[in-house]
Amino acid sequence: MTKFWHIVDNIESYICRTLLAIFVCLLFLQVIVRTLFDFSFSWVEELSIYMFVWFVFFGASYAAKMGAHNRVTFQFKFLPPRKIKYIEAFADLFWIFFNVYFVYLAIDFIFNKMNRFQSSQTMGFHLSWVYIVLPIAFSLMTFRVLQVNYRKIVLGEDLRDPDAIDLDEVRAGTDDAARKPRRDEEQN
Repeated sequence: MTKFWHIVDNIESYICRTLLAIFVCLLFLQVIVRTLFDFSFSWVEELSIYMFVWFVFFGASYAAKMGAHNRVTFQFKFLPPRKIKYIEAFADLFWIFFNVYFVYLAIDFIFNKMNRFQSSQTMGFHLSWVYIVLPIAFSLMTFRVLQVNYRKIVLGEDLRDPDAIDLDEVRAGTDDAARKPRRDEEQN
């Protein structure tokens, strides 16, 4: 059961990896076929664009899960660290309200306002299959924002930005790696 929850907790990552691998392979195939055979598949570019759109929206949800969305944080340098997580949580409320409203608008558009005969040009399927990513990804993003705030405020976890690299830690890691072979040589 823990493997199931691990997959659910990382669903955006798995979806993004799969979409990226497929649309890169499709585009590579398209380049090879055009170059070698002077021929192209008309559906490859369209499908790759749709897959890229899905990749972007699920990637945004994954970034929300990691707490890696861009924020203006300069003003937090002047505040005590204890209060920063509460101010960020308050700001995230606006993000959550926006997401919920956007999910409502997307569902209303897809099921009520979208032209019933609107289909993709070369593949022929209804475009609601492309647009359905909007309510799904924004719902997931809302859940991830709530999850991150729960982990920060209730559980007290320190979630560091994955893009923030501490150069001292990197240097210490490379110094340790450089010293290890010397220690092994000295012991022999």
